[in-house]
Amino acid sequence: MRDWVNIKIDWDALDREKFADERRAVRVLDKAVGLSPSARRAVGDGAVGLVKRARASRQGGDLMESFLQEFGLTNKEGLALMCLAEALLRVPDAKTADALIAEKIGSGAWTEHAWKSDNWLVNASTLGLMLTGSLLNVDSVA
Repeated sequence: MRDWVNIKIDWDALDREKFADERRAVRVLDKAVGLSPSARRAVGDGAVGLVKRARASRQGGDLMESFLQEFGLTNKEGLALMCLAEALLRVPDAKTADALIAEKIGSGAWTEHAWKSDNWLVNASTLGLMLTGSLLNVDSVA
């Protein structure tokens, strides 16, 4: 097995690729890995097993399930959080990230979600979003 700890990372090369076409990048990575059909099946079977075990496990799942139940894709605030999570992966600089956060959090009706969850951590997160939303001034960030 390779000693992954001592691998030098070319951060400039990684930075150049962060906006690369995903389909092309997957094809390049797939070629570089070069798994045989049997190895590919084994990886697929392992991934399916991992998902099944994660679904069967109740450890730590309650919080995420509760959070997704309160802020799912069926309400404006849930959509804002999902959009924010996806977009922040692709934002090129801190100023743009701050503006995006201000826009998404500042426009939510977080009070409509206050104390609706049975999970106290979801309720605490909601209070944090309410406070953050009330402190943000979208115009001052842009």
